[in-house]
Amino acid sequence: MTSIIDQPPAPRSQHLYYLDNLRVAMVLLVVIHHAAQAYGPADWWYVTGDQHAPVLATLSAVGGAFRMSLLFFVAAFLVPRAADHKGSWGFVRGRLTRLGIPFLVGSATIIPVLMYVYYREYRSYPPISFPRYYLDVFLGFGARPGDWTGPIWPDLQFGHLWFIQHLLAFSALYVLFHWLGGLLRRVRPTMTLARPATMPVRLTRMTGNRSLVIVTLTLAAVVFLVRIWYPLDQWVPLFGFIQAEPARLPQYTAFFTAGVIAYRRDWLARLPRSTGYTWLAIGAALTAVLFWTGSDTRFFAPGGASWASACWALTETFLCVGLSLGLLALFRDAFAGHNRLTRVVAASSYPIYIIHLPIVVALQFAFAHAGLPTLATFVAVATFGMAISVVTAVTIRRLPGLRTIL
Repeated sequence: MTSIIDQPPAPRSQHLYYLDNLRVAMVLLVVIHHAAQAYGPADWWYVTGDQHAPVLATLSAVGGAFRMSLLFFVAAFLVPRAADHKGSWGFVRGRLTRLGIPFLVGSATIIPVLMYVYYREYRSYPPISFPRYYLDVFLGFGARPGDWTGPIWPDLQFGHLWFIQHLLAFSALYVLFHWLGGLLRRVRPTMTLARPATMPVRLTRMTGNRSLVIVTLTLAAVVFLVRIWYPLDQWVPLFGFIQAEPARLPQYTAFFTAGVIAYRRDWLARLPRSTGYTWLAIGAALTAVLFWTGSDTRFFAPGGASWASACWALTETFLCVGLSLGLLALFRDAFAGHNRLTRVVAASSYPIYIIHLPIVVALQFAFAHAGLPTLATFVAVATFGMAISVVTAVTIRRLPGLRTIL
């Protein structure tokens, strides 16, 4: 039987501009999320201070539940077409150029500079030069201080670039499964469908609400089981070099896989408006509940074998599926238009993601002593962060040689 990734896609005669618009919206939500990190969530961040607002912690929790999963879905939706057009090895070379080079350059420049600033501002060790910090502390060639405060040793991390690293790994897995599917068809040709157009309707029709509930419950169970050992915000080096958060890895993997299937089976065009808006209502209702309760710790826990952890895994997964499906339907129906500005910003969404973090952190330091209320500080950082990131990204893409990479 033909594998999912080898099924021919339904013909598409026009560019799906609503996916571009949705991707831009999600990237800007990433900027907003990182702007809130210094003022809401209790987890580690590059800037610390006395300004805190519980509502921003809830904002981060809601955004973290679906934003990156939806970005993985949109990215995966574009993978099969690129792989079919370029061939497997051409696709891999393109991914190594477009994902690998920015990842390596960003990991060697942006992240160590941010970590060095944190080292100078918040750690009580004697000041050292950046080159020495880079070798001894960031790369770990020096001796670990006995009173090291973390969060990890050495300081080597990839920051927000983990998303690019995951996309590269998922793309490689796609090519691997594509190759294995072709190998299986050659070894067992009788299992290959001679005419994909005759594929039974049950393999091509859009999944209904009942199936979506079953899939969501199954995914929530997997998420809960993983979080027994790996709670939220615990990052581990998979295979020694992939910076991953296991607590959310099931969602990312499921949504990337769903994006590939959605392209092959034309699910986005087949998604009924009623289904999309039903799930959008579910996601919106859960969002309202979270802001009303303030993510009460009696009912929500980041991990462990507890009812609170199971409740949060279930809530977060339904929130993820609900908002993702709902936004896909909403943008398809209401935000499919395009003009010169939206096309320019959409083309720059990738560099916006790459360069926004140092801009946001710099703004958080700049507003640290401005004397503004916490929410006003957050709004200022988020607004200026988005504006400066967009302008900078658009400018960078115009530099010679960078358009093909970014």
